[in-house]
Amino acid sequence: MNLQPIDAALSQRDWTDTAAALDAHGSAVLPGLLTPGQCADLADAYLADGRYRSRVVMARHGFGRGEYKYFRYPLPDLLQDLRSALYPCLAPIANRWNQQMGIAVRYPEEHAAFLARCHAAGQLRPTPLLLQYGPGDYNCLHQDLYGEHVFPLQVAVLLSRPGVDFTGGEFVMTETGSREQRADVLPLQQGDALVFTVNQRPVPRVRGWRKAALRHGVSELRTGRRHTLGIIFHDAL
Repeated sequence: MNLQPIDAALSQRDWTDTAAALDAHGSAVLPGLLTPGQCADLADAYLADGRYRSRVVMARHGFGRGEYKYFRYPLPDLLQDLRSALYPCLAPIANRWNQQMGIAVRYPEEHAAFLARCHAAGQLRPTPLLLQYGPGDYNCLHQDLYGEHVFPLQVAVLLSRPGVDFTGGEFVMTETGSREQRADVLPLQQGDALVFTVNQRPVPRVRGWRKAALRHGVSELRTGRRHTLGIIFHDAL
């Protein structure tokens, strides 16, 4: 699959609504980003070890239960195209958020330029990943930071069919501000992508903005098997 169909599909989406949802909640759903066939191909590729640079068993590190694998470079064509096409849609939102939070960092228009910044700082390892959960597995609340250079938004795509391939395993986000805490459970269907906050987002107050910290995780899977594609735009040390 080349970049043009993905670009065309993304250009047809209402990014005004996506930005508004991110501003209000720190997350936004992109329905049907991938087809069922694309989802199945990616999930089946979890067993193709030659595509990955490392495998992480969560229980060994206190991350929860389940496992995930980081892709190696070069990324599969579909994943490379998604990463390159999504980034320029999200960079204007990321730049506006940093301005509102008083953060000096600005992000270039193209993903290749941002990756060059990461690589110059020693963040050379690719971060896109596939996650696999079975019964009783879960993912503790966390943030995917990986180094000095962090793009403030990332994307997760559900590859499995809720209620068919698995039950339980809901995507969960928590937000902590200076005065309140809240949690959101975000239902997704196969092929839906969730754009969400990596670390912190701006929240309006009477005068100016405050920063709210967000974490994400996955609740316990009750039955079946769940696969998710994670698209992180910064690379790791």
